Amino acid sequence: MPTKPIPMLFALLALILSFTSSVTALGTSCSVPLGAGTAAPGEPFWLQTIKHQGTAAFNPNPAGYQVFRNVKDFGARGDGVTDDTAAINNAISSGGRCGGGSCHSSTVTPALVYFPAGTYLVTSPIVPYYYTQLIGDARNLPTLLAAANFVGMAVIDADPYIPGGNGAQWYTNQNNFFRSVRNFVIDTRRMPAGATGTGIHWQVAQATSLMNIVFQLSTAAGNAHQGIWMENGSGGYMGDMVFNGGKFGMWVGNQQFTVRNVTMNNADTAIFGLWNWGWTFQGVTINNCQVGFDLSTGGVTQETQTVGAEAIIDAVVTNTPIFVRTSQPSNGRLGGSLVLNNIKLNNVPVAVGVAGGATVLSGGTTTITSWGQGNVYSGVNANGAFTQGNIPTPNKPAPLLDSSGKIFGKTHPQYAAYSLSQIVSVKDHGARGDGTTDDTAALQAIFNQFSGCKIIFFDAGTYIVTSTLTIPAGTQMTGEAWTVIAGKGATFNNINNPVPVVRVGETNSQGLTEISDIVFSTVGPAPGAIVVEWNVKQPANQQGGAGMWDSHIRLGGGQCLV
Repeated sequence: MPTKPIPMLFALLALILSFTSSVTALGTSCSVPLGAGTAAPGEPFWLQTIKHQGTAAFNPNPAGYQVFRNVKDFGARGDGVTDDTAAINNAISSGGRCGGGSCHSSTVTPALVYFPAGTYLVTSPIVPYYYTQLIGDARNLPTLLAAANFVGMAVIDADPYIPGGNGAQWYTNQNNFFRSVRNFVIDTRRMPAGATGTGIHWQVAQATSLMNIVFQLSTAAGNAHQGIWMENGSGGYMGDMVFNGGKFGMWVGNQQFTVRNVTMNNADTAIFGLWNWGWTFQGVTINNCQVGFDLSTGGVTQETQTVGAEAIIDAVVTNTPIFVRTSQPSNGRLGGSLVLNNIKLNNVPVAVGVAGGATVLSGGTTTITSWGQGNVYSGVNANGAFTQGNIPTPNKPAPLLDSSGKIFGKTHPQYAAYSLSQIVSVKDHGARGDGTTDDTAALQAIFNQFSGCKIIFFDAGTYIVTSTLTIPAGTQMTGEAWTVIAGKGATFNNINNPVPVVRVGETNSQGLTEISDIVFSTVGPAPGAIVVEWNVKQPANQQGGAGMWDSHIRLGGGQCLV
């Protein structure tokens, strides 16, 4: 944990890209643009039916190691009756993967664990190992159903405690990287209302994401259910989630996180904050809860630290007696910093209050344009001036806003509406991804032929490039379990003449461009590598038409076992 919260006023405006339609690709040779998705009603998600030929290039046995795992191939039934716990965990753990408390981190055993549509009954936690994506059918979300006799910390437990280990866990919380959970309904309602029914124990760090998840929790009076429980960690992203019921929608403590587009319905407390350095919430909807944000505040030492700073942007709160409550009054050092921006209240009597104490900001049915409490610092002066009240409204240019005046956002594209015929695999067209073969020419040919015509699927692997690879404007591409594109060789060795490994768009190019689930990296010494050079801009009049999601630039190596 850090030594103390950061006692400063901050408002982080998370500018997350978005788009609403396709355009003709620019900078490609595509004669028939991709257009809209053509998947028929009832057709499975394309990720389920595509040929699975991803490899882990640096695994001790790459030919025998399985990256894509369909849980039904491991015996899961998804019928809502059979106990699928063992089958699911076997699908996750098979292949000598990094888990069980004996392995702290590994990038040589990636896995994408896929859940077809269905209801998967579990009686103990599903445990994702290091470097794991849990992905459900994006067209018809599968349900993870906790049985009435469920025993364990959470339906999904990202960092289990070792029994009898005096608090020891499988992973170090600040090094619990490369986790993604997408496209699920998590249902704890069969568990007794008084049991601590938890959807996800999400004690994680960087390169992690939760998205497109619905939590169904008990609505009984006095219930103890919670959607997400997080006691510490070191940062990540979550968004596009709905929480129904529960004592807590989210019970969270972590250094820093970005949370976007979440809806909390009928919880006692929508979001409880135990401690942080600083979290940003953007696009929050709270309906019929007792408290919106309940923040533990006042701790200023490593042993007692609590919430340092909270930025809440673009919230709509309805029929909730208290929007934000702190446990201690704020005076700059105690109480934590708080910034509210564009908050619409509907029948919310208290906008900001102190537990058992005063109302700091009255509510009602009103809009809070820009309000904050905490220390404001100027220049090199280390002494902040305490502020509690209206603050200057940040300038948000119109292109960054949606039609309702909120910061425009775009969800990680998954192409759920697209049929398999609209997807093309790079391994089907000559790329190897084996960490050794020079794939530069094969990949460039694939981009030149298919950008703008097909969604380009990078099967799991490490694709070596020895000269600049240009991704044309108009490309929509996605990886599998964080596919790696890595620069290697003499081209990238001259520090005085740096060269791009990957160039996204030619200079001044324009077109719909989407990159997701890719790691950009280098192999060996590469002092002259510009890992990614971004040139492309979005199409005119199309917000968020160019961006990257769940993609990372990794320097200094990554194919290791620790």
